[in-house]
Amino acid sequence: MDHRHLEHNDLTLTAIDDIIERGTRSAWAELGRAVQNDPVVRAKTRRITNNRTTADPLNQRFAFWGYYVDHIQ
Repeated sequence: MDHRHLEHNDLTLTAIDDIIERGTRSAWAELGRAVQNDPVVRAKTRRITNNRTTADPLNQRFAFWGYYVDHIQ
């Protein structure tokens, strides 16, 4: 997925935030696979979801991803 103003496809903090905020279903699927398979991406996603849900506890997209990261087997 091309992210906002980013000129790369790396899963940086900004890219992960953008995928959660504005991503398509296929972008979410890619992120989900990355979260399952890469502990670094999982940690980055957890960091973002913690920050965003602290700022806005009713932000359902970030709450969902926080729950997802916490329950990966």
